[in-house]
Amino acid sequence: MKAVVLLSGGLDSSAVLYQAKTDGCECYAISFDYQQRHRRELDSAAAIAHQASVVEHQVVKFDLRLWGGSALTDNAIEVPQHRSISEMQDRIPVTYVPARNTIFLSFALAYAETIGAERVYIGVNALDYSGYPDCRPDYIQAMQEVFRLGTKQGREGKQISIFTPLINLKKTEIIQLGNTLGVPWQETWSCYAGDDVACGVCDSCQLRLAAFAELGLKDPLPYAQI
Repeated sequence: MKAVVLLSGGLDSSAVLYQAKTDGCECYAISFDYQQRHRRELDSAAAIAHQASVVEHQVVKFDLRLWGGSALTDNAIEVPQHRSISEMQDRIPVTYVPARNTIFLSFALAYAETIGAERVYIGVNALDYSGYPDCRPDYIQAMQEVFRLGTKQGREGKQISIFTPLINLKKTEIIQLGNTLGVPWQETWSCYAGDDVACGVCDSCQLRLAAFAELGLKDPLPYAQI
């Protein structure tokens, strides 16, 4: 069974790739170079794809800086730092990239239909404090219908299914799952800051560090600040 796995190089997507392998899938990884501030994550994606022995790893390039709209695609918008959990929960943050998962899933769908894959795996999580709108169950349900209606494969009854194994897991539970699957956390990357060393103070770093700490584990990544 073939599966396309969206692989950013982060903690969540890496766990999803290893879950897809455990599910018995032949994995085809797809990553995206959209000129994001934190393009360092692509190095991690390549390392994870290699260690997981994927069949193929595609990197799709395009430029979302053309219209910005996010701290990840517009250098004029600062990445939030030192925020409390309550502040993260307050509203959708400026690190939200407009329609990013819709763009990513569209590429993944085209790739999947081309190679005759039955599944697309994505590491969305509805419990993450970021609260991105394109990481929620109702969004995934809507995209599943797009997959059915918008492809020859879907219209012919050969559904390409979206798998979201992390959607209802806490970050601590994702780390626990990854530990059982053998995910090499030291190769992953979560920081939004765009430097060569993880900042330790952006929302993504803080959520990751807090989860490892809650489990009594040490995050194997070095950080500029903790």
